[in-house]
Amino acid sequence: MTQMTGAEAAVETLRREGVEVVFGLPGVQIMDLYDAFYGRRDVRLLTVRHEQTAVYMADGYARVSGKPGVALVVPGPGVLNASAALGTAYASSSPVLLLAGQVESVNLGRDRGALHEVNDQLEVVRPLTKWRQRVLEATAIPAAIQEAMRQMRQGRPRPTHVEIPPDVLAARAEFAFTPGDAVPPTPPDWEQVRRAAALLRAARKPLIWAGGGVIWAEASRELVALAEALGAPVATTPEGKGSIPEDHPLALGVGAYGHGAPSWAMPQADVVLAVGTRLMTPMRGLNALHPPQRLIHLDVDPQVLGKTYAPEVPLLADARLGLQALLEEVRRQEVPRERWPAAELQEIRQHQAQWLEEKAPHPCEILRRLQRVLPDDAVLVSGITNVAYWSYFAYCVRRPRTYFTSSYFATLGYSFPLALGAKVAAPQRPVVALAGDGGFMYALPELATAVQYGIDVVVVVFVDNALGASKHDQLTRYGGRVVGTELHNPSFAEVARLFGAYGRRVAPERLDEALPEALAAGKPALLEVPIATWAPPFQIAPRTA
Repeated sequence: MTQMTGAEAAVETLRREGVEVVFGLPGVQIMDLYDAFYGRRDVRLLTVRHEQTAVYMADGYARVSGKPGVALVVPGPGVLNASAALGTAYASSSPVLLLAGQVESVNLGRDRGALHEVNDQLEVVRPLTKWRQRVLEATAIPAAIQEAMRQMRQGRPRPTHVEIPPDVLAARAEFAFTPGDAVPPTPPDWEQVRRAAALLRAARKPLIWAGGGVIWAEASRELVALAEALGAPVATTPEGKGSIPEDHPLALGVGAYGHGAPSWAMPQADVVLAVGTRLMTPMRGLNALHPPQRLIHLDVDPQVLGKTYAPEVPLLADARLGLQALLEEVRRQEVPRERWPAAELQEIRQHQAQWLEEKAPHPCEILRRLQRVLPDDAVLVSGITNVAYWSYFAYCVRRPRTYFTSSYFATLGYSFPLALGAKVAAPQRPVVALAGDGGFMYALPELATAVQYGIDVVVVVFVDNALGASKHDQLTRYGGRVVGTELHNPSFAEVARLFGAYGRRVAPERLDEALPEALAAGKPALLEVPIATWAPPFQIAPRTA
């Protein structure tokens, strides 16, 4: 038994759970927690300039490292500020613990107007978390944090939330720390595996859809092995990009908004295996499932199975264990070869390349210039901006955990701070964020955070002096009636230099010359790139044939 404060017990529990860094913003109700970090070298505390950023950085850290990220905020406005980023982590199935303060225990539920009070704060985070708990006894803090971590490691990873009043954090008590329970991955039902394998072996043209669940389960090797055993091409969601190397002969790339190479292949498929995906974002136009196509759906979340399409064979399992089992069962019998001849897949890719050059020549050229410079292990954070949307289709990703989106939440402003967390997790690897001028302004003050802690991210800010997608919408669907979508901007390069970062304005055609210098600057870097307002892919109608 060890005597300490509740706050000290919280930090010690985080350490025992393998947490090495916490992203936070201080305030009166969590100052005991801040004090508990004093003098510790085993758990770093990085202070940011906005609570949204604390969660975004924790999210980026989690996505690259595969370990839970932790954010620390005050109650009320701190939690509310953090909520948009918490929604991004929820949409992206990212394991982030939001550790929050509360008002004093005596004021809980009284609606007295205590500092930072939000009556029933747990209800605020309910739709954005997998699990949440308020702790009212100091001795209960370790168990609550352990359970929050266990929930994130069990089944589908999603954010959790623990909130603690300041008097509970300050209270001294005797603590006995016990190891957290190991969480085994969910195994598949072998009868369902045999049914699915039989369908795949008998298929004329099987096709695999891979989502972000493949990456979270560290199942990329198993995915590629099964695809090769079946001779089945692999389409991915934006979240699943990188689950198969996109230069692999069986890789089709991303399907989204009804676009992408999968839209040429999907209508030909008779059996579809979906792994670790909700089957939502890509399933428009020719990417959608249509009878008599037969679906095998493998996912660790029982609520996903059957939500969008009714599967003939539902497989509730961890993606890695499920794919391993399918591979073992498929290999028991000979599988017909050349169900998708190489020439046919190459023709599909050529159709997609021609479509891209027709619809988005300028964004594609920018992405080619980025690709020339960035190594395979570089991390690219695709923001809510035109070029980033086109990167779904035009940027080749060869490794898992090197490409990130905000999933269906589409959170403007997330890419730069998420990239900061990614760089903290992988300080030796290049990390580049793609941002628009509108989105970057959400987190511009975090240039100070980047400089203070030496987080040498490169952010490429594309400037069209507009909220580009909305302005383009006005130009096309609303008869050119442009209102409320044009922006006044500073010189972003100059602003970056004022913060102490590297800043440079560069023409799009010189981006591949400027990026190496920015990566080698030895400090956070910003490249300001002027562009026109282009059509984003989701404003282009999907093909119908």
